[in-house]
Amino acid sequence: MNQTVVSYLLQFEPIKKLVLSLSNLLGFNAISIVSFLIFLIVILIVVGFLATVGGLGTYAERKISADMQARIGPNRVGPYGILQFLADGAKMLLKEDIIPTQSDKFLFYVAPMLCIVGVFGTIAVIPFSSGFTILNFNVGLVYLIGISSLVGLGVFLGGYGSNSKWSMLGGMRGASQIISYEIPVVLSSLSIVLLSGGLSFSALIGAQGGWPHEWFIFHNPFTFIGFFILFIGSLAETNRAPFDLPEAESELVSGYHTEFSGMRFGFFALAEYIEVFVVCGLATALFLGGYNVPMHLGGDGLIGQVLQVGSFVSKTFLLYYIVIVTRWTLPRLRVDQLMTMCWKYLIPIAMFNLIMVGLWMWLFDGRSLFTLLFKSASVASGAGH
Repeated sequence: MNQTVVSYLLQFEPIKKLVLSLSNLLGFNAISIVSFLIFLIVILIVVGFLATVGGLGTYAERKISADMQARIGPNRVGPYGILQFLADGAKMLLKEDIIPTQSDKFLFYVAPMLCIVGVFGTIAVIPFSSGFTILNFNVGLVYLIGISSLVGLGVFLGGYGSNSKWSMLGGMRGASQIISYEIPVVLSSLSIVLLSGGLSFSALIGAQGGWPHEWFIFHNPFTFIGFFILFIGSLAETNRAPFDLPEAESELVSGYHTEFSGMRFGFFALAEYIEVFVVCGLATALFLGGYNVPMHLGGDGLIGQVLQVGSFVSKTFLLYYIVIVTRWTLPRLRVDQLMTMCWKYLIPIAMFNLIMVGLWMWLFDGRSLFTLLFKSASVASGAGH
């Protein structure tokens, strides 16, 4: 398992020759310079990819919702309206940036930045493949949960700094539901940490296989339930319907970002759609085998890395599609129903699941349900013969 994208690329002869040539030219070991350039290029590629995903997420949302409601959706800008997100981005950039007179100027500036920083900070540990992970922290899961919490702070400060009662209520709702729903998400994640024995994404994904029966979602009945708890909690953390109460138009105008215009509003929207991709990627890594492919096709070479990236991205986009369909299928909950579901149902179930996963590991030595049912049956039939 490769630690970072740098350690993976430094195995290839052209990169080794580049390091040697630069070292001879500069008179000292140039591996740090090459490593910095690789990190910089990869980060720019991933940031550009996620920004495109965030933009295309708005297009996909509008087209899927239109299809579900028997209407057309964007169809004027580009083929099938595919360039609509670029037109929306240009509109955001050109719109006047209005700052309310009575607002807290500093917080008004900082809030959208916190959302963007919190989302893009997760890029460092997103495991696209075994060789295409920017940083493989030994506490990568803790880092991702911690840095993504900045989004909740940005949502609250956006409402508080606007000096509007509607925005303030939206910010308070956002802070309360994000903090609350982080608890079942973390508890569901800890059950996977127990099974894999590590907090790094390489350990979490390495403990799974490429076939569905080797994924943690099917490891035992409690991880199966845990996947849905994590998915529901992720919807609430990203303020997605039916949990989009911080931006409930029916009672809060537009919620915490009511007073934001231009690209400041665009940052909030972009952060939301990228965060959806991130939480879907988290669910993929924890429960759906991550970037693993069946029979380890392609190995660790270039072809293998392409297959691994395709495996991770396809699973993530499938969950992304389910998130969008869920928004246009279920009605919005009331705020008391939202908090009741978290504190009275999801958190107790998640705690019970965590305890039962530990008990399962103790009773069955960490073996999966598939192994217990089919491997034991094959051994028994062999003994009979």
